[in-house]
Amino acid sequence: MATIYYGPVINPQSLTDYLALPKCLILVSAKGDIDRIYEDVQSSQLQEILAQNGYTDHSAFNFIESREGEFLMPGFIDTHTHACQVPNLGVGGEFELLQWLDNYTFPTEARFKDAGYAERAYPDVVRRIVNSGTTTCCYYGSLHLEATKILAKLVHDRGQRAFVGKCNMNRNCPPNYIEPSVKESIDTTLALIKYIEELPKTSNSQPLVHPILTPRFAISCTEELLERVSKIALENPKLAIQTHISENPSEVELTKSLFNADSYAQVYERYHLLRNNTILAHGVHLTEDEMVLIAKHGAGVSHCPTSNFYLSSGMARVGMLLDHGVKVGLGTDVAGGYSPSILSTIQHASIASKMLAIQAAQAADKKCNRSRDRHRRDEEADSEPSEPSEPSDEVESHSHGHHGHHGHGHKHHHHEDNCDGDKKGPGGFTNERLSIAALLYLATLGGAHVCCLQDRIGSFAEKKAFDALLVSVRDETGNPGVWGYNTARDLTDGVTAQSADRSMVEWLERFLFCGDDRNIRRVIVQGKMIGGQEYQH
Repeated sequence: MATIYYGPVINPQSLTDYLALPKCLILVSAKGDIDRIYEDVQSSQLQEILAQNGYTDHSAFNFIESREGEFLMPGFIDTHTHACQVPNLGVGGEFELLQWLDNYTFPTEARFKDAGYAERAYPDVVRRIVNSGTTTCCYYGSLHLEATKILAKLVHDRGQRAFVGKCNMNRNCPPNYIEPSVKESIDTTLALIKYIEELPKTSNSQPLVHPILTPRFAISCTEELLERVSKIALENPKLAIQTHISENPSEVELTKSLFNADSYAQVYERYHLLRNNTILAHGVHLTEDEMVLIAKHGAGVSHCPTSNFYLSSGMARVGMLLDHGVKVGLGTDVAGGYSPSILSTIQHASIASKMLAIQAAQAADKKCNRSRDRHRRDEEADSEPSEPSEPSDEVESHSHGHHGHHGHGHKHHHHEDNCDGDKKGPGGFTNERLSIAALLYLATLGGAHVCCLQDRIGSFAEKKAFDALLVSVRDETGNPGVWGYNTARDLTDGVTAQSADRSMVEWLERFLFCGDDRNIRRVIVQGKMIGGQEYQH
């Protein structure tokens, strides 16, 4: 049955812009695709527009009108998480990456050798991630085939859009959690790909769950294994790839040493694993040369700031990645990230960008002060009286060069202007705080680009799938962190309602920075409700 949505809509457009539409009408077909969008419809026009589109029999469609304090927005896209690590949430934060893996993560993942445990654990994993507002998720399973098949089936049956992969890892892993041979790693990978591709399609004959090649990270794969993974990738150009890159300084140095490479990104390029449907998690310590290389191949980066803070990995230079033309989305990276919610990731992405901007400004101020000191000393030296003399050719040449350089610098690079310029990068985002528009984009349409699904999801547009969240910031949600919509309390004498678009902007900000699953009424994928507070289990 078709569904008609009417009311406030937030629709991301770009890194710098989104639409806040107070009276938007969205017509969603029975197959879950968007048929029509009307951005500004007065209530008096509703029946006429519905009739124009053939909706005259009210028993033939569902009509959902949002209340004040509620709005629709595209669903969140989590471009990097580990389903088999959810039982490990919030544990081991005193370690950095490699020690954390050995002491906590690998033992947790090893438990999924027991398919019965996977059957008990994964339903809770998927439920928590869906109810957090994630409509599309890039899942890492463990190295176990049966457990990962269970994960893929559960995700599919729940109705979540996803990429699901089984880790390839045959070295630098504990004895009880390592693949015994390259052959087994590849055979089980191919078996999982076949299994996922045979899952039923959606009502419009498109896959909901996609297989994805998952070489865990370069350290955990021998050269022979990466060569075999590369062969699968080359034979299947539409098959997505996910892995980690430059998360931790020790990891970076070990990778370069193991593969005798100049950079981490060079290793993946060597094995043909950098391409437009490659998702690289983290990228905290990427060099600018690596950013250029990644952009050249069209690969994307999953920014995982919650994890990067928790494991003391550092802060990814997202603005610089964007200025180099790299696609960027957000990832929870559970359990390095201690929350399955992209809302937490948004909040930490904002903080990371502000910290990078502060650090850049402080560095620029120090450079500026040094420049001013040099400038003052030069002026003092120029004002000192000197005895006239006929300098030798050598002295004249040196003197001319010094004054010529100083004069050139003063004329074309005034020290105050130069200082201001150093605080900002060469593009529009380097060393700048991420705006609300940018944060919203990274969590939705940016993630869609990273997953190469931008033509289907990430924003509301005709012919796209209707993957959405129905959000409420009303007081009745019970979230104490949100000063919710409550007219009886807040609209007292002398206080009038704000304009609709300003209210929507504030609703969005309150949700992004203070919201949680209590503020998500419905999670919708391909037009079907799959989670949220109103979902009937």
